[in-house]
Amino acid sequence: MEPEPNPNPKEMDMASLSLREGEGEGGASISKSKAKKDAKKAEKAEKAAQRQQARSRPATATAAASESEEADPLSSNYGDIAVQDIQSKSISGRTWTRVKDLCADMKDQSVLIRGAAQVIRPVSKKMAFLVVRQSMSTVQCVLVVSKDAVSPHMVRFATSLSKESIVDVEGVISVPNEPIKGTSQQVEIQVRKLYCVNRAVPNLPFNIEDAARSETEFKKAEETGEQLVRVGQDTRLNYRVLDLRIPANQAIFRIQCQVENVFRQFLLSEDFVGIHSPKLIAGSSEGGAAVFKLDYKGQPACLAQSPQLYKQMTICGDFGRVFEVGPVFRAEDSYTHRHLCEFVGLDVEMEIKEHYFEVCDIVDRLFVAMFDHLNKNCSKELESINRQYPFQPLKYLPKTLRLTYDEGIQMLKEAGVEIEPMGDLNTEAEKKLGKLVSDKYNTDFYILTRYPLGIRPFYTMPCYDDPAYSNSFDVFIRGEEIISGAQRIHLPDLLTERAEKCGIDVNTISSYIDSFRYGAPPHGGFGVGLERVVMLFCGLNNIRKSSLFPRDPQRLTP
Repeated sequence: MEPEPNPNPKEMDMASLSLREGEGEGGASISKSKAKKDAKKAEKAEKAAQRQQARSRPATATAAASESEEADPLSSNYGDIAVQDIQSKSISGRTWTRVKDLCADMKDQSVLIRGAAQVIRPVSKKMAFLVVRQSMSTVQCVLVVSKDAVSPHMVRFATSLSKESIVDVEGVISVPNEPIKGTSQQVEIQVRKLYCVNRAVPNLPFNIEDAARSETEFKKAEETGEQLVRVGQDTRLNYRVLDLRIPANQAIFRIQCQVENVFRQFLLSEDFVGIHSPKLIAGSSEGGAAVFKLDYKGQPACLAQSPQLYKQMTICGDFGRVFEVGPVFRAEDSYTHRHLCEFVGLDVEMEIKEHYFEVCDIVDRLFVAMFDHLNKNCSKELESINRQYPFQPLKYLPKTLRLTYDEGIQMLKEAGVEIEPMGDLNTEAEKKLGKLVSDKYNTDFYILTRYPLGIRPFYTMPCYDDPAYSNSFDVFIRGEEIISGAQRIHLPDLLTERAEKCGIDVNTISSYIDSFRYGAPPHGGFGVGLERVVMLFCGLNNIRKSSLFPRDPQRLTP
């Protein structure tokens, strides 16, 4: 409801004079001083009404508070956007420009961007700088007092913003004579309008600049005695929403996206079909006790350790070749740099015509295509990661190296490394073998085949010439295992025998075993962890860096 208009001050003066010269209803005379007081009151009342009316009108922005009572004629060019104007109130039709697209070719063009105020630097009462970030890109925005666009109040408003506040900036592109340090875009925006969409809290858990420091910076600081803030891993993960904003993390998860994309596209081109298997199962999918148990409507159940049994059943369902991208759950108490309790599994299963090396061939061509794609199309992301976490580019061969388990063991023995006979390789042995292979064959990526049967899952097919060995393989990057694969047992009687030997209650996997009684082709496959591929390709030292919101034995939030 609009407030009633107040009487004009001049009309109040005339009324007062009239009353002073004549008689009021009560016959009382009004003094001249009283008339002046009434006039001042009326004037104040009118100003108050005008302010109230201005507040009641819909506005695109609320101007920053001024220390002076004098109104800022440029107040509409800046301020905090009213809540109602960001509630999908209307569509303006304005054109928004991505920060990463800002370039010298756009000189003198007007642009509108939205981003986070990463750096706020006052220079004087008449000048200030803002560095606005949008994903991996940053641009410097300049505010200089001018008669037609920027007032001192606007500069003060800009410098009062808290870091990481979301802002809209309108301005004109300019190209400085000198290179701009600290921003990705080598242009500036001469600000004409500045609005705050959402203010961040004044005191952040940590500064983005501190979290983005490289190991090289820390080493230099140690040499010079400079004290730099190092943001620890737990702090980063506790406030992951902030940690994800740093350029290296933006790059890591863009790389991860590309790994998954290449995985899908390559397999689709090879006539594979994407599937989705259940994650709630009645028994353990790989044997052992490392499963997350739960109650399923009164029945004991667990979260799937892998889609292994179901992708095999799909092959029996005559799909020929399948793959899956989905969550995998492991309840092992593994407090290492490369283990998680939940990760994204990239799984493949396919018919075998003659030899399980047909599966190895898919691994070979898939990962060579993946590495080629990342190197060709993700150079910006790899450079960003390398700035904060320096690493050597991955060495790999056009045709992936294959060695047998025994050949690998022999290389280790010749290097003086003791290995348990027919035992699995521990982390130290894997690292050492990776170094030996890299030195001898000039590759960080290779396949190790023909593992001992005793260290493989129950469904692994034994070798034809020696049942102590199996038709299986592992794949390594930089001396760490990323893939386990094998030919599967497709004969129900042999499968039952192997399950019992491995201590698995066959009643819990009866539907799986029965699926092979109706005619099953020879088949094999493999599984790989998405986060581990990214970690090792990018030379990261901890898998938590390549997991969006990691789940390990000690972390369930955020």
